[in-house]
Amino acid sequence: MSTDLSIMYGTAWKKDDTARLVKLAIQSGFTAIDTANQKKHYDEVLVGQALHEAFSQGAKREAFFIQTKFTTKDGQDHRLPYDPKADLKTQVRQSIDSSLEHLHTDYIDSFVLHGPHFRNRLVKEDLEVWQGIEEQFQAGKTKMIGCSNVSADQLRELATVAKVKPKMVQNRCYAQTGWDYEVRQICKEIGATYQGFSLLTANPHILNDRLVLDLAKRLNATAAQVIFKFAMSVGMLPLTGTTSEKHMLEDLKAKDLELTQSEVESIEKIMM
Repeated sequence: MSTDLSIMYGTAWKKDDTARLVKLAIQSGFTAIDTANQKKHYDEVLVGQALHEAFSQGAKREAFFIQTKFTTKDGQDHRLPYDPKADLKTQVRQSIDSSLEHLHTDYIDSFVLHGPHFRNRLVKEDLEVWQGIEEQFQAGKTKMIGCSNVSADQLRELATVAKVKPKMVQNRCYAQTGWDYEVRQICKEIGATYQGFSLLTANPHILNDRLVLDLAKRLNATAAQVIFKFAMSVGMLPLTGTTSEKHMLEDLKAKDLELTQSEVESIEKIMM
């Protein structure tokens, strides 16, 4: 098994079904798995159970790309993975150490700041958290670091002040913003991979767009597959959180579709 980084399986909001669905995703062919140490929306322990089962059945750790996140207190409920009275760098360390245990691994492939404290700016607490994340990278606990739920201004500022620049940037991706065009351009400038989530749920109208439907018909594919292939074609790593085995298999096959450059550009401009 080799790591397929064309599409990633997202584990948010799966609750008690998390282990079963991650196991199904792995059996379907997913090797890139996204989670977070945030019990409010994820069950990282159950993600780890599915991974541990795969490892015990002979799957190699290096065949998987495992991504998790540090979530600050304002994004958590009462079930914190760290001491809330500790300083922020200590909280980051406690969070990743907890994740390593949950996920049955001695390293994370990508460790991501789940989001800044505010939507439109960075504050000193964000920079302190980032320094803590950098320390975990330097300690060898993660192979790369990144951020999520960031604006273009926040990403640009972080990339300017960071000692270790983000290599992964994960955002909810809206067609009406040119598929997060500005953030994607900054990612290209700093050498980061842009990860897009909610590509389907944030853009339900796109699935019924005439252009997308015509392309799906030409390719003998689904509208969802066309959107995922479009995302890949513009350098995006798309996430899917489907609970359907049929859709898992379809989503994985999206990479085999062929869109022309003109078709990719037309989809990119649908809502611009």
